[in-house]
Amino acid sequence: MKLGEALVKEGFITKEHLGRALERQVIFGGRIGTNIVELGILKEGELTAFLSTFFKVSHVKPSELSSVDEETIACISRELAEKYKAVPFKKEKHRLHVAMLDIKNIQSLDELRFMSGYDIIPYISSEIRLLYALEKYYGIKRDVRFISLLDTEEENEEPAKKKSTAPETLLKAKEAFAAVGNRDEVAGILIAEAHRGAKRVLLCMVKGAAEITGWRSKGIEAGGFKTHAAAPSLFHDVLTGKNYYRGPVLQIPGNKDLIDLLGGTPQDSLLVPIILRDRVMALLYADNGVNSVLDANIAYVNTICSLASLAFELLIVKKKIMEL
Repeated sequence: MKLGEALVKEGFITKEHLGRALERQVIFGGRIGTNIVELGILKEGELTAFLSTFFKVSHVKPSELSSVDEETIACISRELAEKYKAVPFKKEKHRLHVAMLDIKNIQSLDELRFMSGYDIIPYISSEIRLLYALEKYYGIKRDVRFISLLDTEEENEEPAKKKSTAPETLLKAKEAFAAVGNRDEVAGILIAEAHRGAKRVLLCMVKGAAEITGWRSKGIEAGGFKTHAAAPSLFHDVLTGKNYYRGPVLQIPGNKDLIDLLGGTPQDSLLVPIILRDRVMALLYADNGVNSVLDANIAYVNTICSLASLAFELLIVKKKIMEL
């Protein structure tokens, strides 16, 4: 049984989730599990735990890959690490514990054993985390999509800084949203907060089933922007899935209007739905430009979008009260 089918069978994802992930895999490549995480269906840790059960082998913990000593890393050459997507993280006597993508590849285990001189103890890892480790210890560069996926994990270069400033910032955002008097004030707060971690921010309104129009922006001109969320496109995927998207803006016909507005195809972007009464009523787009990684705190951006949804709901309630 394939991994995707097993996830459906065990109730971790639905058939619809799997279908979306398979469609995304055709476009972006990568493993099915990676695409499921990118769609926000499962967290990276949840996927890794399931991989361990599915392959009946231990999984490597994030902490075990966070600070591996040079002597252990040197047990496997850069060439073999890249060839077999393998990272050693613990050495004891004649055994070498290694995080790998394909633990069923007998050839890789045999060659690693022969070249290192150690008995290889394989551990399963997600594609996302293993590529992170390969870059950290061997300098093997990741695609930007994999950089994005771990930006809210503990492995960030400055996690303490983000965590220390978030509570105070979030409290102020909550207070601002609670005091709004109209929808434009909600939009203004949302744009300002999102702009804390992104150079370009665009807030769009969703009209009807799929008409997208620019509303407010910062770092980019939103006036006059209009498009239709045709399939396949970035807007269509987020509208139908009602989940945020993190990754590149693909150069396909459905994204043409957005690409023209952005002046290119960013390799790292964020699009978050703002949902009101189970309907996507707005979309928040953010990036750091065409050639830059988006270093925004994604958890914070998602939170402020949820707060914006509540603020819109609050405005509706206030209006009803005044009409009584």
